[in-house]
Amino acid sequence: MRYSRAVPPLTFQRARTEDKKRQRAAALVEAARSLALESGVASVTLTDVASRAGVHYSAVRRYFTSHKEVLLHLAAEGWVRWSNTVCETLREPGPMSPARVAEALADGLAADPLFCDLLANLRLHLEHEVEIDRVLEVKEISTAAVTSLAEAIEHALPRLGRAGAYDVLLAAYSLAAPLWQAANPPKRLAEAYAEAKATDLPPDWNIDFTSALTRLITATCVGLMAEPR
Repeated sequence: MRYSRAVPPLTFQRARTEDKKRQRAAALVEAARSLALESGVASVTLTDVASRAGVHYSAVRRYFTSHKEVLLHLAAEGWVRWSNTVCETLREPGPMSPARVAEALADGLAADPLFCDLLANLRLHLEHEVEIDRVLEVKEISTAAVTSLAEAIEHALPRLGRAGAYDVLLAAYSLAAPLWQAANPPKRLAEAYAEAKATDLPPDWNIDFTSALTRLITATCVGLMAEPR
């Protein structure tokens, strides 16, 4: 089990009103969230989502075309959470150090393991296998979140400018996805690592996600600020 947050199964009667339909859709999202937190995004299936939410498999498609559409919905929520968290931290008056900005970005991601896991799957699977209209809806949400983040970063590090702030964000979420996976290997692999001798461990074993990501984002900030403008 990768994360520990169990949610009991939900049971519903057939949804016949708009309010009940909204409730049913919300239940499916929460079911997908709990399953992803328990065993990882890649393990979530539509059958499991339906079972956890107490909905017949065939009825799920009245609300979502696939489990990946539900996960895409969760990714949109993640972008908003990360943006709100970081912007609140960077709202302090006056410029900040690159390390402080990097820490805010990394801490915001580290506090949201589901979003980190979703980032690793977003470009590879979710955006490719969901109806384009739904993908564009999520893109609109993520673009607004990234715009707010870039504004906050530029405020904290004026020397970056807006383009530099976007580059820092690109580095942050692009690095977060593989680093999170490396820091959280599958249970069977983690058990095998634990039994191995120290000299046999891969170089990325026991990586500290937050500190590694903070270092790399700091280096990105410093490098971009050193470029002539």
